[in-house]
Amino acid sequence: MKSKLLFLVGDFWQGINKFVVLGIIVVFCLISLSSCQQLETQKNQVIHLTLWQSINPPQNRELFQKIVNKFNQKHPNIHVEAIFQPEPQLPKILTAFVGNALPDILYFYPEYIGQFVELGAIKPLDDWLDKFSIKSDIKPNLIKGMEINGHIWSVPMHTSNIGIFYRPKLFESAGITEIPKTWEELREIAKKLTIDKNGDHRPEQYGILLPLGKGGWTVFSWLPFLFAAQGEIVTDNYPNLTHPGAIAALQFWQDMIADGSVMLSAPERGYEEDAFLQGRVAMQITGPWTLIMKSQVDHQVFPVPAGIIPATVTGTASLFMMKTAPEREKAALTFFEYVLSEEFQTEWAIGTGFLPVNIKSAQSPAYQEYLKSKPWLKVFIDQMSVAASRPNIAGYSRISDSLGRAIEATLLGKSSPEAALKQAQERLEVIWGEK
Repeated sequence: MKSKLLFLVGDFWQGINKFVVLGIIVVFCLISLSSCQQLETQKNQVIHLTLWQSINPPQNRELFQKIVNKFNQKHPNIHVEAIFQPEPQLPKILTAFVGNALPDILYFYPEYIGQFVELGAIKPLDDWLDKFSIKSDIKPNLIKGMEINGHIWSVPMHTSNIGIFYRPKLFESAGITEIPKTWEELREIAKKLTIDKNGDHRPEQYGILLPLGKGGWTVFSWLPFLFAAQGEIVTDNYPNLTHPGAIAALQFWQDMIADGSVMLSAPERGYEEDAFLQGRVAMQITGPWTLIMKSQVDHQVFPVPAGIIPATVTGTASLFMMKTAPEREKAALTFFEYVLSEEFQTEWAIGTGFLPVNIKSAQSPAYQEYLKSKPWLKVFIDQMSVAASRPNIAGYSRISDSLGRAIEATLLGKSSPEAALKQAQERLEVIWGEK
């Protein structure tokens, strides 16, 4: 009986040991499996990036989303969400900075680099770009426009510049056979193109549309004339709105208004093309992104006529990498590499009319074939050699706002160019302090 009891006890403990061993093995397997799953989850974890953009018109925005979707498909571990932020975007960006709620990537304009650097909101990109072979494919003058204090702070997504679109049939009707090459010639043909059929001093057709308002578009449209007069609005990082070239450029606009050959746009709507498409104006200042290029209306474009020199202004949009976490910044750089690629640049340029920033893209068979169907684009390509960029110092938004007010006051006849610019300069000196 005793031996049987011992046998049963021994058998019991043996069974217990088997369960213990089995349990240990199961626990070990579960732990191992859990660890493997965690490693696999980490390995396959998708990094979600937010990108704020203000791309217009909607057709361009839809194309951008289509190309972003391609990136997401090619990079399963990164997902870029492009979020549309209507203009004006700057106040929201500054509010987001204060609230520590910035996006990972920002589509914006390079003239605000100085302000973002001063805030400490963006990361420099020169170390990354220097190791990246595609840097040699980016047009050098664009790289220069991204620099402050010896560092590169953004990458260009696209570029362009301003020219003057015109209606060839209206030129022909007015007996104009040559495009204007100087300010004087532009002024004269604008007069010839202004037609008052019934003598009521309200022309049915004006020579040129000028943008009314104090916003960025008005300033942007005026800058080619400033640069053509060898003017400047910033000297040694200090506002200089009373530069002789600035006064001359604004005086030229006022002279055309005095001639009666100018239609002023609706306030802050100087980019709209309705008057041009309807034949109520014969010329309009704009760039290759315009919907005029996609219309059935007859149109051509010529370079901005020379003042002292030929000149225009670049219209570049940039991508900024905001300060976030290292793994998110690394993912953002992967997206930047994609944006600078020949693939992205070619599809985006052909779909929008913007000029590619990648030299290989500009030389690609696809883009060259596209140029054959849009020969006037060559005007903008050729103008890039005389295109200057807007100042990218901190406080540019204040300079632009003051300058816009001066332009608006002049166009409305409330002030002379010299007086309006002097008042704007004095306003800025209160902010900057006298030099």
